[in-house]
Amino acid sequence: MKGDKLNGWIFIMPAVIIIGIFCIFASVFAVYMSFNKVNMFTGTYTFVGFENYARLFSDPKVGIAFKNALSFAVVVVPIQTFLAMLMANVLNSKIKFKKGLRIVYFLPTLTSSSALTLIFMFMFSVTGPINGLLTSVGVITEPINFLNDSAFALKVIMCMNIWSTVPVFMTIYLAALADIPKSVYEAADIDGAGAIKQFFKITIPQLRNVTSYVVLVGIIGTLQMFDQAFIFSNGSGGPENSTLTPALLVYNNAFGTMNTMGYASSIAISLSLMIFMAAMVSNKLTKANKGVDE
Repeated sequence: MKGDKLNGWIFIMPAVIIIGIFCIFASVFAVYMSFNKVNMFTGTYTFVGFENYARLFSDPKVGIAFKNALSFAVVVVPIQTFLAMLMANVLNSKIKFKKGLRIVYFLPTLTSSSALTLIFMFMFSVTGPINGLLTSVGVITEPINFLNDSAFALKVIMCMNIWSTVPVFMTIYLAALADIPKSVYEAADIDGAGAIKQFFKITIPQLRNVTSYVVLVGIIGTLQMFDQAFIFSNGSGGPENSTLTPALLVYNNAFGTMNTMGYASSIAISLSLMIFMAAMVSNKLTKANKGVDE
């Protein structure tokens, strides 16, 4: 018995060490740095208390970054959740070529985020196919500079994020749909309920808990969005800070001057608290829904 325990610890020890160093220790050290002024060039730490956190309220870029993140989450999460549920419901029905369609819908997730960003930047460029299509059908008379217009830049990233994340959540919904008893839909057919009514009256309520999970993961993903904004704006968060996100702001402060690592840590901790609050709210709503169901 002791040998089995020892073997178990030997197998899990690499994972424990990695998680301990890169998750637990890194998080604790980030909290420590947030209370210090850190100079990465000299390796000096000067305790400043809550000075870094107080600076958050006077830094206009912090407000812009978190506003962009919230706007991103408010638009992207509901749309990607509904589309994922709808696509899963379609692929779960008695349509032809279901296996082929599943592969086609899932293809965007196989492409790296960096490659997708470059593809969308080309598509929405002044000479790209989107402008060409809009001009040809008469929607616009002159090409729109989507990439350098603050009114459109973040919206382009929203479209890209929705297109690339919907297939992942669709797969989760497909697995959940398999657990719904077919007898429920058969009874609805006997009562004369059509496909649309069944979707809103049966499918959506039965997937409530899965939807809570999908929404939570979507919120976390949107609040942590970094690589797409970094590539899109070349790290600046432009145009006019329209694509600036908290994660990008943390990166710029941490590695831009190498003298504001403590301030960057305070932004990262604030972002973590926001994500934690979102998780708590989602958990509360899920428990409340379970109470209603019971």
